Amino acid sequence: EEYFNGHDASTPWYWASAGKSLTGFVVGIAQEEGYLNINDKTSNYLGQGWTSCTPTQEDAITIWNQLTMTTGLDDGVTDNTCYDDSCLLYLADAGNRWAYHNAPYTLLDQVLEAATGTTLNNYINQKVKTQTGITGIYTMLDNNNVFFSTARSFARFGLLALNKGEWDGTTVLADTAYFNDMVNTSQQLNKSYGYLWWLNGKESFMVPQSQTVHSGTFGNNGPDDAIMAMGKNGQILNVVPSQNLVWIRMGSSNDNGLVSATLNNNIWAYVNDLDCTSTGVSQLENDNTIQVYPNPVNSILTIKTNEVGNVEFYDLSGKIIRQYTQFNSGEMDLSDLNTGIYIMKWSSNSTSYTQRIVKY
Repeated sequence: EEYFNGHDASTPWYWASAGKSLTGFVVGIAQEEGYLNINDKTSNYLGQGWTSCTPTQEDAITIWNQLTMTTGLDDGVTDNTCYDDSCLLYLADAGNRWAYHNAPYTLLDQVLEAATGTTLNNYINQKVKTQTGITGIYTMLDNNNVFFSTARSFARFGLLALNKGEWDGTTVLADTAYFNDMVNTSQQLNKSYGYLWWLNGKESFMVPQSQTVHSGTFGNNGPDDAIMAMGKNGQILNVVPSQNLVWIRMGSSNDNGLVSATLNNNIWAYVNDLDCTSTGVSQLENDNTIQVYPNPVNSILTIKTNEVGNVEFYDLSGKIIRQYTQFNSGEMDLSDLNTGIYIMKWSSNSTSYTQRIVKY
């Protein structure tokens, strides 16, 4: 966890289009509760005439089309964020064309509000924030409804997705069929797109503002099972079940793409070089200077070294909570520590080593 340029753990920032994935998740909750069905006509909730299409063309557009970017509405209009009926023009039959079109997505918010009878922010507060500790709020910026939160809340949403809608024993989204459909290929036009989530490891992909279908995986540096919430200027969330991994990046960026796909792929080149051990025994790469196990730990942490050094334990605020000087191989009793994540730093005259310790 690293902050810079005046930001810290309490600084709110926008998710940009990464917030689409949160909306997709919440639609699943609304369907589970019987407020809507994603196969419903959008006009059931927005009324007739929400587009400039003929009644037959408009009635063919469903919530599923909004979730999958297949409404068939023209994304080449002067302002494709405009959701007035005069801006929503027929181009293709619903389901026959994939296009990254903000306006039909933004109208999902009005669909949710009409279906649930409450505001989007209030519904998310009731169904997601209270259960997970996520903070944040949707705010209208021009024609876009943008979610703002801290980086840790962005990461919490990733953990919620990693655990398939479960949070610390609480079920937030119980509809496993919806969840699986959300994070897998939703249609055959852009195989790297689910329900407002980007998908890696598929045989082809499309990108915003283009009708070209590219062969190969969306991000060649990332794992095949990565699912991604991405927005402009470098707002990125990656969830990787095979690695039990969530990582995020927020802030400004010179990546001009609407979903920062290039930046995401470049960051993966660095993430792939990280030494992440899941065996429960941690040691310096290509070096037997120190071994630390088990990790996670309940009570006794064993440290084996061939040097004498000093050991310090920090909480996540950076406060030193425990120190050992002139320590060699041995055991440490951590049973009195609260459940959570700590940072252990071991240092000698020749080297130093830092390890995250999970106490359960």
